Amino acid sequence: MNREIPPEDSLIEYPSDFPIKVMGKTHPDFAQTLTAVVLEFDPGFNPATIEMRPSKAGNYLGLTFTVRATSRQQLDELYRALHAHPMVSIVL
Repeated sequence: MNREIPPEDSLIEYPSDFPIKVMGKTHPDFAQTLTAVVLEFDPGFNPATIEMRPSKAGNYLGLTFTVRATSRQQLDELYRALHAHPMVSIVL
């Protein structure tokens, strides 16, 4: 069941900048590939703002994308797309 949450019941005010953390195994194309996914949902996203944090051993990479959230639906769809991507282990 997919029901729309009334704006007054949302914990987020739209539009707003919203950080999304994504983690996955280190791969040379990890950031570029996931940036393409983010751009599908936030065409104005600036890739220069991505924060990258490698794990201590360097096996994993964490990325923080701060997107311009315009609606709950946009965020939900972006989370689903990132979570479904085969390179992604965790989305927060």
